[in-house]
Amino acid sequence: MGKLSYALRRAAKMDYGAMLRTANQLHAKTGKSRVWLMVDMARCAAKYNAGYVDYKIAQMYRLNDAQRKTQITRGISNSIVSRMNDKKFWHFFDNKTEFNELFREQVKREWLDLTRASEEEFATFLQGRGDIICKPIDGSSGQGILKCAPEDYADPKALYDRLKAAGIGIVEDKVIQHEALAALCPTSVNTIRVATLLGDKKEGIVYAYIRIGNGKVMDNVDCGGMAAPIDLNTGVIRGVGANKAGETFEIHPMTGKRIPGTVIPYWQEVKDMCLAAMHRVPQVRFVAWDVAITPNGPVFIEGNSFPSHAIPQFAAHFPDGIGILPRFEEFIDL
Repeated sequence: MGKLSYALRRAAKMDYGAMLRTANQLHAKTGKSRVWLMVDMARCAAKYNAGYVDYKIAQMYRLNDAQRKTQITRGISNSIVSRMNDKKFWHFFDNKTEFNELFREQVKREWLDLTRASEEEFATFLQGRGDIICKPIDGSSGQGILKCAPEDYADPKALYDRLKAAGIGIVEDKVIQHEALAALCPTSVNTIRVATLLGDKKEGIVYAYIRIGNGKVMDNVDCGGMAAPIDLNTGVIRGVGANKAGETFEIHPMTGKRIPGTVIPYWQEVKDMCLAAMHRVPQVRFVAWDVAITPNGPVFIEGNSFPSHAIPQFAAHFPDGIGILPRFEEFIDL
């Protein structure tokens, strides 16, 4: 009765309109029957807790049951976060000013809490500054982030009012990235996503990916960017760039730079920084750290207490169809 009740609740919550749109897209891509795709999506939702986005990104339509069991779907990811991360402590990561304060030694840049700063304090902060990055206090996926340049500082009061009206809560110095990563895409700071887990079996780094922009200020995959896996031992990018649309890039379309084989500078320092930081709030055991590499070493951009599961399930990174879930099983029981 329990399984039947779960299946009925799951069926009631499905977005059938979005599923149909996805089925239409996949029919055009694969030639598979729309009816078969709809039925198979519903089956994966019931059996693997996979949403229609999971189904599309992981290309579950091409996988057998053994392969599907290895995918980190939305439901499984949410379950891991719920078990590992005490929600009472999420604020240290969700609130950007709290994060910057707690991890000041790893952030390594000046910033100002715009929710508390006066117009005069803001004007003082701008003096002699280069570009600044302006963020909502608790935004995610790069949403609402603005970049301001010195030419915008001529009227500090007008800029202050504009940023407040836009919901900006924190302003900070723009990170200058290492030339090796700027060569991949110079329009964005191309950050490293490093996921750490204080597991019951062991603790350490579960996975690492580089996120690469594609013309916009942000490198986030929700903003049109791509991601590529990094070898944890060597710090070398070991796969193609892939985006949420399922496109893959061995060569960056803007810069002509080859993505696989690129060496991440300061890789040992990146790992050491994340492994030390994961003990700072032990009540939040599964964290995805966003790390930028500067000419002088790695710095934190932010930490995520509810890591997105999209990047580590891109099908292009698992050509054999075996997903990343076995890696999590090294750390915790699922």
